[in-house]
Amino acid sequence: MHRGRHRPPLRRGISNLCYTEAVISIVLPTYKEAENLPHVTRAIADALAGRDWRYEILFVDDDSQDGSEEIGAKLAETNPVRVIVRRGERGLATAVIHGIEASVGDVIVVMDADLSHPASVIPEMVERLQTGESDFVLGSRYVEGGTVHDDWSLFRKLNSVIPSLLARPLCHLKDPMSGFFAVRRSEIPDSSVLSPIGYKVALEIFVKGNFQRAIEVPIHFADRQYGESKLTLKEQLNFLRHLVRLYRHKLGAPS
Repeated sequence: MHRGRHRPPLRRGISNLCYTEAVISIVLPTYKEAENLPHVTRAIADALAGRDWRYEILFVDDDSQDGSEEIGAKLAETNPVRVIVRRGERGLATAVIHGIEASVGDVIVVMDADLSHPASVIPEMVERLQTGESDFVLGSRYVEGGTVHDDWSLFRKLNSVIPSLLARPLCHLKDPMSGFFAVRRSEIPDSSVLSPIGYKVALEIFVKGNFQRAIEVPIHFADRQYGESKLTLKEQLNFLRHLVRLYRHKLGAPS
């Protein structure tokens, strides 16, 4: 990551209030999520309302061509929103890394744009970092108090639990597949060592980082209300390829 670089001011909507530094950068990778952008922006704004925190919302869009770029520009008129459109490259994990590199905050929050991750938990996640209680905070479905949507089928539950079990030897997190996490920029491994395949960037960053105090906070993982799931068989196979890379990174040839 590019540390110590000059950080440009953020301009927050029509108020023209300039920030010299964004304390929190919320990075959301998107692909054909145009309908969700206003909803997730409002959810984040509501979650952070009343707190003296400066923040930016950074949508990293993989050239959806569904109106996301235009909707993001409209949202930026009244919210601290930026949209980065990647052309010729696609992938959730690499979009997150791209967004982190383009962000200006000292605290990075990564979440999905499909409303499955509750923005209301962001303040707790950030506070856990600020107090020094943790250096990696994960929103978790599988700690006490965590839940998933009541309508999840057995297949979908297995599709979530089994990958977590496969990743268990790599880390002690109960829900490394969550995708909802907060970390200080200074703790993120340099981008030169990050090489995720597919969509599980939290696992990539955690395994290749040097995190001593990880905490999982309970979340309710909701079903998307708008748009369609991007989890295909290809992405699941990419996850297995990603696991192989991480096992080799951590355990070497014996893996």
